[in-house]
Amino acid sequence: MYQPTDLKKGVVVQIDGKPFKVIDYNQKVMGRGGSIVNVKLKNLIDGSVIPKTFKGQEKIEPAEVTNRTVQYLYSDGTDFHFMDPQSFEQFHLPAGTIEESAGYLKEGEELGLQSFEGTIINVELPKNVYLTVTYAENVTKGDTSSSVLKDATLETGLIVKVPAFIKNGDVISVDTATGEYRERKKD
Repeated sequence: MYQPTDLKKGVVVQIDGKPFKVIDYNQKVMGRGGSIVNVKLKNLIDGSVIPKTFKGQEKIEPAEVTNRTVQYLYSDGTDFHFMDPQSFEQFHLPAGTIEESAGYLKEGEELGLQSFEGTIINVELPKNVYLTVTYAENVTKGDTSSSVLKDATLETGLIVKVPAFIKNGDVISVDTATGEYRERKKD
């Protein structure tokens, strides 16, 4: 069992028989040693986000979530196809299960899948992914300061804001939590 102060971003708990992931955490310390923990929880089955407050010594049940590493193979437009690298078993997930993670999936890359009671509930992406820029507008000569941002389309179809010096063919790192440009890959 978790105490409210054990909760941190990314922790998966079970409330009313459903798995929730902590996406925001804020603790307020009250007088005489008590505390209140305010969290935002994302329902890993239907995607809804709810605020919840836990007080003092409340007990919170951890969710029985299993993790496994899989390799992303390809998408056929309606489903995303994966393979278990140990058993070579192939399976697919509907696009709705993948949602916003789709723009970070690169063929051949490994990622984690979380299951709850046999149902896949979450795709665990690496913190950063390297993707190739397939289209970036050229900039006007002299307008290449790093404070100027432009749109760049990446090999997965994802569009991110990048500094003006990024060009077609560059490989860049993207933060999967925020969708923001991090850096250009050094050769």
